[in-house]
Parts: sequence; C-alpha cells; structure tokens
Amino acid sequence: MSATWGRKLKITLFGESHSAAIGVVVDGVPAGTAIDFDAVKAEMARRAPNGGDFSTPRKEADEFEILCGVLDGVAEGTSICAVIRNTNTKSSDYSQLKDIMRPSHADYGYRIKYAENNDVRGGGASSGRLTAPLVFAGAIAKQLLVSKGIEVASHILAVGEVEDERFGVQITNAQIQALKNSVLPLLDKSKEQAVKETIAAARADGDSVGGRIECAVTGVPVGFGDPLFESVESVLSSLLFSVPAVKGVEFGSGFAMTERRGSEVNDSWYFDENGDVAARTNNNGGVLGGITTGMPIVFNVAIKPTASIFKEQDTVNLATGENVKFSLKGRHDPCIVVRALPVIEAAAALAVYQFVGE
Repeated sequence: MSATWGRKLKITLFGESHSAAIGVVVDGVPAGTAIDFDAVKAEMARRAPNGGDFSTPRKEADEFEILCGVLDGVAEGTSICAVIRNTNTKSSDYSQLKDIMRPSHADYGYRIKYAENNDVRGGGASSGRLTAPLVFAGAIAKQLLVSKGIEVASHILAVGEVEDERFGVQITNAQIQALKNSVLPLLDKSKEQAVKETIAAARADGDSVGGRIECAVTGVPVGFGDPLFESVESVLSSLLFSVPAVKGVEFGSGFAMTERRGSEVNDSWYFDENGDVAARTNNNGGVLGGITTGMPIVFNVAIKPTASIFKEQDTVNLATGENVKFSLKGRHDPCIVVRALPVIEAAAALAVYQFVGE
C-alpha cells in the first residue's frame, strides 16, 4: 500500500491505531519557514478525543514529538518528521475480531487483501486515528496558506436531520474566526441544542449518527488548477476520500443543481466596486473547468455514521463459516462529525497548497 500523497507539499503517514506510535513525514516546507507550534497544537486539540459529549471516552492528548526537520521553530528545508505516541490503547477489546467481521468496517476487505497479516486492533491502518498526523501536516499547510492571504474554515452543515445554513457568496474574516473559536461550529447558533440532543440520543441508544461538513477556502486567486486530472476538484477529492468515514464530496450547490435550470444556477459575472471581476452567486463552488474562479472554494463532505456501535448486529465468523451475532466492545464516538472538522480543513489546506505553493 502507498501512504504518500502530494507534490509541492508531500506527506507520508505511518503507524496503526494500536501501534507504539503514529506519525507523518512532511516534505516541501520551504527552508526558513517559522512554524507556530502552539497553533499546530490547537488544531490537534480540536481533533483529539476528550471524553466529552461528542467524543469517545478514549482520551489521547495527541502530543507530537518532532524528530527532525525543524530547528528552533524554523523549518530547515529537509523532511519534517513528527510522531504521536499511542498512550491509551485497550487492545484486549479487539481479541475477538480476528475472524469476526465488523459491519461497515474495513475488516473483510483487509482480511482478503492481506490474509491474516493486518492489525485488527482499533481498525489498524484504516483507523480514524491516522487523521491525527494528517491534521499535524494540515496545520503547517494552513500557516503556509495564511502567509499568502488564504484561509480555511468549516462548519457543521448537518448532524442527522438537523441542518445548519450554508456559507453565503461572501465569507467574512469575522465568520471564519467565530467558527475557529467555537466548540460546536455552526453558522446558525439556534441549531446547537438540536445537534447536541441528536448526538445524545444516538449515544443513549448505543448507536451513532452521521452528518455533513461544509468547508470554504477563501483568498485563492483566479487561474489555479488544470483541466482533467489535475483539476482543483479532483486533487481535493483524492485527499478528502482518504479520510475515513467520508462517503461523498459535493462542490458548491452540487447535486441540487441537477433539479434546476441553467438560468437559475449559472454564476453571472460583474465588476465589483474595486473594478474586479466577481460572481453574484457561487453555485459552482469557486471552480469552473477545474480552475479557480477567484470566488471562495466551497465544498461539503458526507460523513457516515460511526460504524462502531454497541447494538447487536449480524455478521460472519470466517473461521467457523457461520452467521453470528456481534456486540461491540471498546470506546467509540457516537458522532464523528465534530472531530472531523479539523481533518477536513487539513485535507483542504494540503490540497490547495499543491496549486498555490512555492
């Protein structure tokens, strides 16, 4: 398998959910780049499980150790390697899973592909635990983008049937900062209680609930990207679909446009008060023909309900050849949407840097 992605900023992930450590190698950070590691820690904390209402009881500080590539907080221009120790594992919870295939997990495909050589504990290499080093790399990419006037922000678009409002045509810095400082990032704060109740109800039932995340990248100039295989959408999607639990990606108004006429959804151009070309709407999510339009890049991702639930389910035992009942043990999130926000932002930052980076 390949665990390396990217060109201008290349990342290589390593480790499994219950191995001694997980980590990332980041290549391409320009020499002399000052890295704000307090900001990196803040991003890591957004993703880390904390035992709260929206999270698994498993607590991991996600403290990282820089092995090389940084001296006195400044990138040397060589590979940056960071490791995150797995300090709170309960591998015994997975002792029964060698032959029993968990519903909606990667177990069966991994078993066939790798025989009995894959690590089933915590999902092994397919675990959402591997998003921690992705967030580390994305936090660095975010800082590189900010130096170019580019910001990345996201909010909960939906949890279950509770829906937030969408980003507008213009996304302000005030909106971006408010989302960054929010424990439950919503544009419509009146939906907060309903979101909490939806997640709490799933947890109480031993079940889980999915949702959607809307992400915006502002400040990207017009003209970046290429048609066909290096389009902005295809590069972004290639990394977004590498995030566990992502089952769909939609740019702009996406599928809703199929129900409308062109005259209703075409993004018409005009000269703004500064004499710059702008669009009155952003139904295409800031990308046309694979190339940025100068409008915010806006997309949303579908996050499936956490596959790990405590309800009894039907599955198979490959060793005995029997249909069996399965009840999960361990510590799991009732809803992964909240913790996935910084992961989606990290993926967006890394992908956009492929176009605008040095």
